[in-house]
Amino acid sequence: MNEKVCVGAIAGSFGVKGEVRLKSFCAEPEAIADYAPLTTEDGATAFTVTITRPIKNGLAARLGGIRTKEQADALRGVRLYAPRDRLPALPDDEFYHADLIGLTVLDTGGTELGRVKAVLNHGADDLLEIHMPGGPKTFLLPFTRACVPTVDLAGGRVIADPPEGLI
Repeated sequence: MNEKVCVGAIAGSFGVKGEVRLKSFCAEPEAIADYAPLTTEDGATAFTVTITRPIKNGLAARLGGIRTKEQADALRGVRLYAPRDRLPALPDDEFYHADLIGLTVLDTGGTELGRVKAVLNHGADDLLEIHMPGGPKTFLLPFTRACVPTVDLAGGRVIADPPEGLI
């Protein structure tokens, strides 16, 4: 399992005094500040986080060391990570996206369908992007109990029951 989990991303500056527009990937968006200091993916930079207010499609926040609009703009697209041990334990039927990426996907008969490439959410349920073996093709599988009845993190696999005609 990954030692750190992506909990948010910086969408750019907010205002002219160094605040950032923060997208939180946490179930409770404001909880992102509870896991600070947050680091960049390579761990080279760490930020304290102070949420200043909710805004459309995210949060306005102050990051430690960021004082100007230009500094905030330079961070656009940076993903923020928290150590796994700072995050809450999840119920049995919930998963961190980072834990799903790379798992082998098998159908209910044991045939390999591919590997989880990404977990996407476009407003409704999550979708697993599955990279099919032997080529560049991918397909999207709804991440519902009906389509994914089993997630075996310890075994590194997902059992899928895709709808007829999906693949």
